[in-house]
Amino acid sequence: MAYIKVDNTKVNKEVAQKLIKICPFNAFEYDDEMLSINANCRICKMCVRKGPEGVCTLIEEERKKIDKTQYKGILVYIEQLNGKAHPVSFELIGKAKELAQVSKDPVFALVIGNQVEHLANEALTYGVDKVYLYDSPLYEHFNVERYTNVVEACFNKHKFSTILLGSTPQGRSFGPRMAARLRTGLTADCTKLEMDTNGDLLQIRPAFGGNIMAKIRTTNHRPQMATVRYKIFKKPEAVKPFGQLIKEDVKGINDHTFIEILEVLNKPKSKDISESEILICVGRAFKKQADLQLIEPLRKRLNADVACTRPLIENGWFDARYQVGLSGRTVKPKLIINIGISGAVHYIEGMKDAEMIITINNDPNNKLFNISHYSILGDLYEVLPRLNDLLEGENHV
Repeated sequence: MAYIKVDNTKVNKEVAQKLIKICPFNAFEYDDEMLSINANCRICKMCVRKGPEGVCTLIEEERKKIDKTQYKGILVYIEQLNGKAHPVSFELIGKAKELAQVSKDPVFALVIGNQVEHLANEALTYGVDKVYLYDSPLYEHFNVERYTNVVEACFNKHKFSTILLGSTPQGRSFGPRMAARLRTGLTADCTKLEMDTNGDLLQIRPAFGGNIMAKIRTTNHRPQMATVRYKIFKKPEAVKPFGQLIKEDVKGINDHTFIEILEVLNKPKSKDISESEILICVGRAFKKQADLQLIEPLRKRLNADVACTRPLIENGWFDARYQVGLSGRTVKPKLIINIGISGAVHYIEGMKDAEMIITINNDPNNKLFNISHYSILGDLYEVLPRLNDLLEGENHV
């Protein structure tokens, strides 16, 4: 790590004011004739380059290079609720097997819970080499403190190179806690994962509002960690199990927790567009909520579910559960019809793997046209009425 050191023997009020003026992040504070740097510092080195000579110095701590040969294997965390695994876990096993072909790593799974040996056996059917099972009444309900203690114990014992988990509500709570405990980095909501032959994981995700695709490596820390959304990767085909089930002893694992579960309330089931086979997705080109009636004949004919982009959530037209994109749901239907959608990166990344993509838009440069199987260039207020007339005509044949 690097930091800026201030030599206060060379600081007076004039020097302090000059440095305060130079810093673009308001990181300097001058109090009781002492100049200090607060948490706003981004180590841009502007104070070192343009400030009074010798006052600010960049201190770079020597990094100790890790021995990567001491870490082996890609571990997939099998998320479960009430003894049922979240499907994203098995999708990650499929991706882990692809990555392992490059790095020549084994693929492992981790199951934590109470009376969940059946989940460990299920993970074996997807071709993992080993499943580490931590089974105890203490782990019946997800407790981020206890579960983190389990992961720490498992990692210290087996030294994995990479850990993957789902970007679910549980994963978003568990992943950062796990990474902090293991003193490593975490890339959230990855849309792509690639592996180098030396075992370095390339973690790819949209950044800066989807304007760029960031490529992130954890070159000098292990484990490498990433979370991935449901429906990003394909679930592997089941195979005849060949891996080993290892039942780990939980007695030596710290079970202290400050969290007390008072009551467990099961959320009522609702429609999940991630599971939809046919989707009609609408965007900001619809001028009024009443205009959504234009898609009704098509929706009924296809027996489709309706989803939307973020602007229509912000308008209050839809519940947030029906938003497609990286800030909503990732979907992979058999058919998706995009109507009046601008084609921002975060939307495209959330639906690009649909089997069939049809786009209706009046912008010839719309990026959705680049990934669509069929495209209709035109104003939705002209295209949809004509399409509805065609559907009505068919109904009378």
